[in-house]
Amino acid sequence: MNILVINCGSSSLKYQLIDMSNEEVLAKGLAERIGIEGSIVKHQPTGKESVVIEKPMTNHKVALEIVINALTDSEHGAVKSMDEINAVGHRVVHAGEKFSSSVVINDEVMEALRECIDLAPLHNPPNIMGIEACQEIMPNVPMVGVFDTAFHQTMPKSAYIYPLPYELYEKYGIRRYGFHGTSHKYVSGRAADMLGKNIEDLKIITCHLGNGASISAVDGGKSVDTSMGLTPLEGLAMGTRSGDIDPAIVTFIMEKENLDIAGVNNLLNKKSGVLGVSGVSSDFRDIEGAAEKGNERAQLALDVYVKRVKKYIGAYAAILTGVDAIIFTAGLGENSYDTREEICKGLEFMGIELDVEANKVRGKEAIVSTENSKVKVLVVPTNEELMIARETRELV
Repeated sequence: MNILVINCGSSSLKYQLIDMSNEEVLAKGLAERIGIEGSIVKHQPTGKESVVIEKPMTNHKVALEIVINALTDSEHGAVKSMDEINAVGHRVVHAGEKFSSSVVINDEVMEALRECIDLAPLHNPPNIMGIEACQEIMPNVPMVGVFDTAFHQTMPKSAYIYPLPYELYEKYGIRRYGFHGTSHKYVSGRAADMLGKNIEDLKIITCHLGNGASISAVDGGKSVDTSMGLTPLEGLAMGTRSGDIDPAIVTFIMEKENLDIAGVNNLLNKKSGVLGVSGVSSDFRDIEGAAEKGNERAQLALDVYVKRVKKYIGAYAAILTGVDAIIFTAGLGENSYDTREEICKGLEFMGIELDVEANKVRGKEAIVSTENSKVKVLVVPTNEELMIARETRELV
């Protein structure tokens, strides 16, 4: 069975074609600048030269047609025809409380996704556009929606209810939903395999540290708490997102800076985080470089980031009543051994002993704690595409 995995952004379409008989990636790529001048598709078939296709892409349907043509091309394709694509798995950011697991997409599901647009106005519309484009081009191919929020639907009510008037939850669904669920689920499963343990017996803290970042407490393979909330703004300091702040700051800034709702939303989501503190960049590589050259604000941004991660690790160790393993994943978590070392520093009282030499690893699976460490520390590169493909295969 060949499964096409689609992840649509507002002006992008990321894809992988995976042969599920051996979970081998046959081809992958990225369509960029959809609806914008200079649109291109970067297509990489496994074992062949990569291809850059420069063509106007007015919408996601046109982009998908170009992707299908690339996948079935006689020279740089991965399959002979579209008939060899047996199913499509779609990454969908927000399903609200409607779905606690992946689902085969039908009209009822599409309506539910539209109802969740208020909860994810930046993410759900392009996700919906991607599904509709696939349905139009491949009307007889089964489609599956895999939701970022689904993994966190196992949280107890005490973890997801905000201390606001309860009727706001009843009227508008204001609660903690959490995100990056597909990643947290994948890496916690892989960690159990790496440790040779049954996941039902493990208490795990998963740290998805990228430009967007979240931490989850996973007890017996189920999410019991997570740092992102109603939206992906809550929790850790991130590349451009503020994370946790005093909510009164919002109205204070609006008054002092004469900002409307859109203005303060833009400030908190696009101009804050380590970019806002450092004044350098949202890219941690740039910030680390500036800090090494003596930039005090860049160093402060790194210190703020590390402290927030430590705080959540401590909190979730308490929620879990102990911890067996801590996982680092996503761009920063997988690649920055300095950041991992700084986060683990001072946590020896919890039973964490980092092996400094073993920790000098980038982008590959490794146990980076010492043999005697009571809490195991692991680097597990995330693979959301494979997780989406597996969930799709199970349903179709």
